[in-house]
Amino acid sequence: MRKPVMAGNWKMNKTRDEALQFIYSVNNELPSNKKVESVICAPAILLRCLVKRQGNELRIGAQNMHYAESGAYTGEISPKMLETTGVSYVVLGHSERREMFNETDEAINKKIFAALEHDITPIVCCGETLEEREAGKVEEVLGNQIRKDYANLTAEQVVKTIIAYEPIWAIGTGKTCDSIEANRVIAMIRNVVKQVSTESAGEAIRILYGGSVKPSTIEEQMSQSDIDGALIG
Repeated sequence: MRKPVMAGNWKMNKTRDEALQFIYSVNNELPSNKKVESVICAPAILLRCLVKRQGNELRIGAQNMHYAESGAYTGEISPKMLETTGVSYVVLGHSERREMFNETDEAINKKIFAALEHDITPIVCCGETLEEREAGKVEEVLGNQIRKDYANLTAEQVVKTIIAYEPIWAIGTGKTCDSIEANRVIAMIRNVVKQVSTESAGEAIRILYGGSVKPSTIEEQMSQSDIDGALIG
């Protein structure tokens, strides 16, 4: 059994006061961590504030990090810095980071290794554009991303990560990938993980769906065989 993960990505939203109001309102409303992992991925400036106030059932994650321990990388945050804040997760390779900040799969691969070295669980994003989908390149695009992002990881390392499938055309657009199609693509991603790692690692890794997830769609999505949760913007 793969334990579900429900992760909220706040992106560049919420002041400190808004963040505190939110965390106080949800802390006592969450299911047991034994049943589902509930995560808030917040802006870096809010991380320590939220970690100090997370309840027993909630964990805090970052939205990005550099792969280096330290150095002349103005504006970046190292895995060591994240570790000292007490965060448990970090989102890596989000499509907005890939598109707006030119992040490469090679850099994401380095970040995965760095996060694992500091006992931070990477939530590794992948997804295709509308043009790539219409051209019939979904399997090719996602397969290439996963193979590069997961290059040289051991099976033990692979299962310590989480993948989030986020079709770029569905992020923030109000369009949601049909649940059956989302499940088909996620099953394909799982098979790619089996190819680059092991059969057991592919079966064990949690793969989330993200892209205009709504209360009206989540139940159907979670009923699918290969969808293990959601990354919700």
